[in-house]
Amino acid sequence: MSNDSQRKNLRMPSSDEVFAVVTRHEGGNHVRLQCQDGETRMGRIPGRMKYRTWINEGDVVIAEPWAWQDEKANVEWRYDEQDAQQLRQEGHIE
Repeated sequence: MSNDSQRKNLRMPSSDEVFAVVTRHEGGNHVRLQCQDGETRMGRIPGRMKYRTWINEGDVVIAEPWAWQDEKANVEWRYDEQDAQQLRQEGHIE
């Protein structure tokens, strides 16, 4: 059985976004992110995602670092486990 048949075109980070992994819930709409560029940032879950998308520790997300405060970022997208696995297989994330 070929895995290519179930491959999806996943949303990729734009030029000002990075892949990140949620390492800790900080309470409310804040999470601790380990970003692909080596930085650890405080992530903010925007209101449009807060109740629709449940974000857990270990989830792979796309984060957009703030231009004026690099140690903070907005969570823009969350991948489900299957999509995260595909990203790992294709070498986009560790």
